[in-house]
Amino acid sequence: MSILPHAQNTTLSDGNYIAAGRDVNYTIISAPVPAAGRRRRSNETSAFGSQSRSKAQEGPKAPKRALSAYMYFSQDWRERIKAENPDAGFGEVGKLLNARWKELDEEEKKPYIDQAARDKARAEEEKAAYDKADKKSAASGNDEEEGQAA
Repeated sequence: MSILPHAQNTTLSDGNYIAAGRDVNYTIISAPVPAAGRRRRSNETSAFGSQSRSKAQEGPKAPKRALSAYMYFSQDWRERIKAENPDAGFGEVGKLLNARWKELDEEEKKPYIDQAARDKARAEEEKAAYDKADKKSAASGNDEEEGQAA
């Protein structure tokens, strides 16, 4: 890498970027700097060299994930909290729900924990059935292709 003295915002052939410093004649920045106001595209690498990762897309018939005990609690209490605090916004209601959840003792949390455990078992059963059906359809899809090719 070559360093150009007194360079002002110069991009080198190897992709490195040199910007003029205030107290020094030059500053080396190893990653290219995007133009102001420009967002990085999903297929571009970040300044640290790794691409952003997206979640794998589930099929439209994929089972729903299990809810936590807190989510069941918040579904149960959200309307009550809103009635007690009509001026509270969405974030404020969430903070109030969180504070109320922390105040509950284990005996008061038990119905929500039990409900979450039942939902977790349901979700695991549905996921196992979905995965089994998915593997089965993938295997039968390969057989059909092989039969057509022969």
